[in-house]
Amino acid sequence: MKIAIVCYPTFGGSGVVATELGIALTEHGHEVHFITYKQPVRLELISHHIHFHEVSVNEYPLFHYQPYELALSSKLVNVVKQYKIDLLHVHYAIPHAYAGYMAKKMLQAEGISIPMVTTLHGTDITLVGNHPFYKPAVTFSINKSDIVTSVSESLKEDTLNLFDITNEIIVVPNFIDVEKHVNPYTECQRDLMAEPHERIITHISNLRPVKRVQDVIEVFDRINNQIPSRLLIVGEGPEKESCEKLCKVKGIEDKVAFLGNSNEVDKILCFSDLFLLPSEKESFGLAALEAMASGVPVVSTNTGGLPEVNVQGVSGYLSEVGDIEDMAAKGISILSSEETLAKFKKQAKEEAARFDTKMIVPLYEAVYEKALELVS
Repeated sequence: MKIAIVCYPTFGGSGVVATELGIALTEHGHEVHFITYKQPVRLELISHHIHFHEVSVNEYPLFHYQPYELALSSKLVNVVKQYKIDLLHVHYAIPHAYAGYMAKKMLQAEGISIPMVTTLHGTDITLVGNHPFYKPAVTFSINKSDIVTSVSESLKEDTLNLFDITNEIIVVPNFIDVEKHVNPYTECQRDLMAEPHERIITHISNLRPVKRVQDVIEVFDRINNQIPSRLLIVGEGPEKESCEKLCKVKGIEDKVAFLGNSNEVDKILCFSDLFLLPSEKESFGLAALEAMASGVPVVSTNTGGLPEVNVQGVSGYLSEVGDIEDMAAKGISILSSEETLAKFKKQAKEEAARFDTKMIVPLYEAVYEKALELVS
């Protein structure tokens, strides 16, 4: 099958999932074409099974904002025709589903029928998509998609509650290649991050307000008061400066390292003892799943799709949004003894296996077959 994947080429969840899905599909014998404005972050290998097509938008003085949707639609039409693409899979409703639908209509005018699968990831529904400026277009795009999937039951319910959806939504959860998270590093490398007697606590996100990164620092401060620890914050975003200031106010700046957008996440996680995710909202919690796959227990909020990933008392614990004291207490309970920590690390890996690539990619393949039947 020849599949065109449209996604954002970013460090964020939807771009990572789309890229990993495309790579996994080629291992199943499919040919995948990524279509976006920049090569996806995790797309390191271009081969005869994996192709990248850049969407270029020519600047013109008349346009205050460059018409990316038009450029994307035209690029989709050209790629479909040139490479005889069988199916479009667009990730994120805005603007990809809208552009995909326009491409479908242009192709239909030339006698070419191609199905479009739209995957909803989260903020495209709960934040951006729900804005009055975009809501009609998002509703239209979802309802005009041949098949719609969401990454969690929680996101499916949010979509149905926020929009007037007539289309069925199939839940296909995010996934992870468990085999890639087997620890390849030596214990001595851990010394680069912390002293032997210190625990390593980690947070990974795009440092937006919805991630409540200041709560990470507050929770860490309370844990560190009882258990000597180091905090590693991976990612870039608007909250970084305020978090750095908070660390200085608390006098813990020497205990906290801001690592930026790192390409060594696997190494960081394999030495981590606890992962903190105090988000106000998470459609799934891919960062939590990656931590669990590396054997890192998670203390997260009980919101969105997180309870579908992080199992209370098994892979970690859940707390209410903003309950810093509870998150700290639960973190301390995990870190307080080697036996307890070892138990949670083992259980975290076992829970992550439920979302292994081998389990989830066939679900997408079944969705593709269903979509092809609709236009045959």
